[in-house]
Amino acid sequence: MKNIFSFSLFLFAAALTPVASSAADADYNLVIKDHRFQPAELIVPAGKKIKMSIENKDATAEEFESHSLNREKLVAGNGTAIIYIGPLAPGRYEFFGEFNKETAQGVIIAK
Repeated sequence: MKNIFSFSLFLFAAALTPVASSAADADYNLVIKDHRFQPAELIVPAGKKIKMSIENKDATAEEFESHSLNREKLVAGNGTAIIYIGPLAPGRYEFFGEFNKETAQGVIIAK
């Protein structure tokens, strides 16, 4: 009887424990090199949350900024930053580098 009670208690506790899930449905990478984003066009699935890693291969810092995505993130020189985006409706979402607006430009296309 004690074993049945212990097993029942275990099942009850397991049912109340939330299942761990990924913070994002997919991972994507952007690279900053020579004050440009690579790739300059990133295609992602609409309706999915994504994790985007931004690796800055330049010695100077850059700030990823997007008004349409409502995101801005400083990426240290020779550093990496992570941002989460979405789920996005189908469309185009422009982004740029705050410190090098002339060259650091790109777009995320959600399909």
